[in-house]
Amino acid sequence: MADSEDREFEARQTICPFCGVGCALAYDPKNGKATGREGPVNARGELCPKGVAAFDVVDHDDRLTKPLVREHGRFVTAPWEEAFDRIEAAFGDIVAEHGPDALTFFASSNCTNEENYVLQKLARMLGTNSVDNCARLCHSSTVAAMGERFGAGAMTNSMADLREADAYLVVGANPAENHPITFQSYLAPAIKSGTTLIHVDPRANATTKQADHHLPVRPGYDIPLLNAMAKVVVEEGLTDEAFLDERVEGYDALRAFLDDVDVDRNADLAGVDADELRAAARAYASVERGAIFTGMGMSQHHCGTDNVHALLNLALLTGNVGKPGSGVNPLRGQNNVQGAGDVGALPNVLPGYRPVTDEDARERLAAEWGIEPPPMPGLTEVEATHAFGDEVRGAFVLGENPAMTEPNANRVREQFERLDFLVVQDLFRTETAEHADVVLPGSAWAERGGTVTNTDRQVQRMRPNGDPPGDARPDLDVLCELGARLVDADAFDYDGPEAVFEELTRVTPQYAGMSYDGIGAGSQRWPFPEGAEEGTAVLHRETFGTGEKRAELRVVEHVDPVDSVDDDELVLTTGRVLQHFNSGALSRRSGILVRLRGEDVLQIHPDDAAARGIEDGDEVRVSNDRGTVTVEADVTPGIRHGTVFATFHYADPLVNVLTGDTLDPVAKIPEYKHSAVRVSVERADESGEPADESGAATGTD
Repeated sequence: MADSEDREFEARQTICPFCGVGCALAYDPKNGKATGREGPVNARGELCPKGVAAFDVVDHDDRLTKPLVREHGRFVTAPWEEAFDRIEAAFGDIVAEHGPDALTFFASSNCTNEENYVLQKLARMLGTNSVDNCARLCHSSTVAAMGERFGAGAMTNSMADLREADAYLVVGANPAENHPITFQSYLAPAIKSGTTLIHVDPRANATTKQADHHLPVRPGYDIPLLNAMAKVVVEEGLTDEAFLDERVEGYDALRAFLDDVDVDRNADLAGVDADELRAAARAYASVERGAIFTGMGMSQHHCGTDNVHALLNLALLTGNVGKPGSGVNPLRGQNNVQGAGDVGALPNVLPGYRPVTDEDARERLAAEWGIEPPPMPGLTEVEATHAFGDEVRGAFVLGENPAMTEPNANRVREQFERLDFLVVQDLFRTETAEHADVVLPGSAWAERGGTVTNTDRQVQRMRPNGDPPGDARPDLDVLCELGARLVDADAFDYDGPEAVFEELTRVTPQYAGMSYDGIGAGSQRWPFPEGAEEGTAVLHRETFGTGEKRAELRVVEHVDPVDSVDDDELVLTTGRVLQHFNSGALSRRSGILVRLRGEDVLQIHPDDAAARGIEDGDEVRVSNDRGTVTVEADVTPGIRHGTVFATFHYADPLVNVLTGDTLDPVAKIPEYKHSAVRVSVERADESGEPADESGAATGTD
C-alpha cells in the first residue's frame, strides 16, 4: 500500500479523469486539491465536485505500490521481474495449449489513447481480436446505430455550436448531474435565453428541473414513445421536405409504418401523457435547429441499438443533421470512452473503426506492425466473461472493475474463479483484483502523459503532475514491457507516449495530421483534414461519414424487455448521481465524495411504497432470481409509479447483482435499465434473521 509520506506534485495542466466533458485542471499546492484551468471545454476554468476532489485518489493511502502475486491462496508482494515472469509463462502456456483466442484483454476508457492503442496492438499481434473496454457497457448500441446510419458513432456537433439550438431533446441522460460543466456552460445559458428543453427520463432529476416538457417514460418502452413522436411530426407536417428529398432514403416505407401507429396507444404503452407527448414532439420539430442528447437510459437495453435507430429517425425527419445547433449527441460517461474506441480497443474494429474483416485495413496495419491482425471479430467484454473457463482461459484487465460493473454480478464473480490465470493492473485492490493471480500497481491519471478524446471529439493532452508512488510504474511502460515479452521487443520499443501517438495517427484516419505540438494546451478535433488549423466541428454537412449523400430512415418495431414484470414486481432502473462515479473504486477513496442522502438509496413512488407498507427511510430488501440487496428507501414522487431507481456506485449494496445480462444482438450491450424486482420491508424476526413483511402490490401501471 502507499507510503504515508506526502508526495510532491507540480501544477501542470492536464485533463480531469472523470466524465467525458474533458475539463482542464492542475494541482493546487495551496489546498492539495485540483483547480480548474481555462481549457477548450471549461473556458472559465470551472470544475464540478468530482474534479475538485480528483487528487484525493492520487495520494490515497490505499494505493498499490508493489506487484502482488498469489501464493497459497493469498497475496504477497513480489518484484516486478517475478510478476512479469509469471504473466509471460502463464499466458504463453495458454496460447500454446488453447490458442490466442483463449486470452481476452479488457482495455479502459479511463486510460489514455496511447495506453489503449498499445494494449489492443498487443492483443492483435498475439493473434486475438478479443480486446474490449467498458464503453461496451455504456454506449456501444449508440455507436452501432450511428455508425451504420451516419458512418460515425460520435457526437455530430460540438458543444460550442450546440448553443445555437432552439430546442434540446434529452433522452435517457441527466447532464445537469452527470456532465455538470457541459450543462452549466453550454445548455443552461441557452435554456435561460429561450431554448426549449424536453426531457425523457423515468425519474425527475436535476435536468428535469430546467425542462419545459418531461416525459417520464416507462423503462423499456422508448421505441413506442419515439415512434409516436415521429408520427406527430409526419402527421402535422413538421418534416423538413427539402432535407428529405436531398439527404434521406426510405421515407415512404417509414411513413407507411407510421400510418398504423396510434399516438394515444403508444403513449399509454410508454406510460406518458399523450397530449404532453404531442407537445414535446412539436417543440422539437417546429424549430429551425433541434439538438438531441442521448445517454445510457437509451443505450443500456437489449434493444438499445433499435432505441437509437428510432431516435435517429427524428433527427432525419426534421432535417436536424449537418448544421450547427442540431444533430444527435451521445454524452460520454468517462474521460476517454470516445478515444478508447477510436484507437481500436474494440473486438470488431481496428483503429479508426475499420472492420477487422477489411483486408486492406489489416494489410495497412501489417505494414506498420510487421504482423497482420486476425480477420475474425473477437469477443466483447460480456461475451468473454460468459466464456471464462471454457473458450477463455486467461484475462488481462487494465483499469476496470468488471466484478462490480458487469450485470448479474454474482454470476460474474463465479466466472472469474473459473479462469486459469487473471492479471489486473489498477490503482487499488478492487473487487476484480481479489480474483487475480497477479496484480500490477498502475499509474493514476495525474501520473501519466498522453492524450484523451472527449465527448465532442476533442483530443487533449494529459501531463503528469507527479510520479507514481513507491515501486509503481507508468501504465504505458508496463504495457510495453508485456508487449516486448509476449510478442516482439522492437514493436513495443517506444520513447514515451508521443512516439505512440505518432504511430496511431498513421493508422487512425480520424487522427491523421494531429501532433502533440499542434494540440499544445488546447485541442485538435477529429476528423482533422490535412493542412487544417482546426478539426471538423459539425459532421455530415454535405455527405455522411459513410461517404454517401443520403442516410436511411429505419422502421423500428417495439421489442419487449427481457424481464417480464409480475403483479407483485416493480421495474428497477439504475444510474449515476453527481457526487460519485461508476464502480466507486476511485470515488470511494475521494474524501469529498461521501455518501449523501439520495445516493445509496432506492427511490420508490409513494403509491408503490404504501402498497408494500414501506415508509421513507425504511430498510428494504430488493430481490429477484439473480440476487438480493438491502438498501434504504427514499419515498419520492420523482420516480414514476411502477419503477424504482438505485445507483450503481457501491460495492455494498451492489445493485448489479440484480441487473440482467441478456445482450443486444448487434451491440452486445446488457439490459441494465429494466430488471424485474420485488421490494419488501427489511425487518428482523425474533431469531435476528430478516423477515419479509411486504404488503399487497400494485405492480406497474
